[in-house]
Amino acid sequence: MKLTREVKTGILAIGAILLFIFGYSFLKGTNLLEKHRTFFVEYQNVEGLSRSAPVTINGLTVGKVANIDFASKSGNLVVEFTVERDFDFSKNSLVRIYSSGLIGGKSLGIYPDYNPNLIAKSGDTLKGEIEDGMLSAVTKALGPLEKKVNNTLSTVDTLLLAFTDIVDEPTRDNLKEAINNLNSTLNSLSGVSQKLDRVLSRNSDKLDNTFTNLDTTAENFAKLSDSLAQLEAGKLVSDLQEVVDQFNSIVTRIDSGEGSVGKLLKDEKLYDNLEGASKQLEQLLQDMKLNPKRYVHFSLFGKRNKEYDPPEDPEK
Repeated sequence: MKLTREVKTGILAIGAILLFIFGYSFLKGTNLLEKHRTFFVEYQNVEGLSRSAPVTINGLTVGKVANIDFASKSGNLVVEFTVERDFDFSKNSLVRIYSSGLIGGKSLGIYPDYNPNLIAKSGDTLKGEIEDGMLSAVTKALGPLEKKVNNTLSTVDTLLLAFTDIVDEPTRDNLKEAINNLNSTLNSLSGVSQKLDRVLSRNSDKLDNTFTNLDTTAENFAKLSDSLAQLEAGKLVSDLQEVVDQFNSIVTRIDSGEGSVGKLLKDEKLYDNLEGASKQLEQLLQDMKLNPKRYVHFSLFGKRNKEYDPPEDPEK
């Protein structure tokens, strides 16, 4: 069967129209040759979400945003998107608008809920949510920090006012005077340091001799220490212990009344006798003092001795 020119022209026109429709749909992100499911989600604000924006599940692109339109006169928006992969999720899954990067636009992210009894089908409406953008998150995070900074600035301002009240004109003058005195002290210390340097430079030889003598003294002390270390310390200690034991023996014997010293200390009768002899000797000396002629006399004619008269008070 031979086709006429008109039939061929019609077939070419239909093919061109179909190719145009397929290309237009592909550029919009819809592949007519692949099987896909369509879902809807409603928002009050789409935060700049545009058509053909990617739809992801756990970061993997599974579809595109097909259309965005008003749901009603109240201003709510309905987003139509397609899922081209065979991945099942329930109707309780959450569809969230999020920022895909600092410069990139908005994307749709499906946070699936795996409930086998409520599997979502094409044409279902899912729950929507809007994730805070980076600027919003930063603003929320900086809100408490801003309050703290304001409180800190208020405290600093109060401290500055208090410091201004304390540091009045006389106080500032005193501070200036103290700083001047400190500078004078530092200058004096600098002069003392220079004088000390000159003294050390002039007496460097004497200091060297002093340190040399100290070294010699240290060597002599080391030799003395070696000599002391070589002594028989054990024998010295044993001799000292023997002397201490002998001394303890003597003290013990004296305490027990042995020997002359022990009897003198322990015998009360001997003490009484000594005390009586001492008293009699005292009386004898007193009588000799009062009557010397009774004990020493000299006579050429044989004079009779005078009788003895005892003293009225023996104690005198």
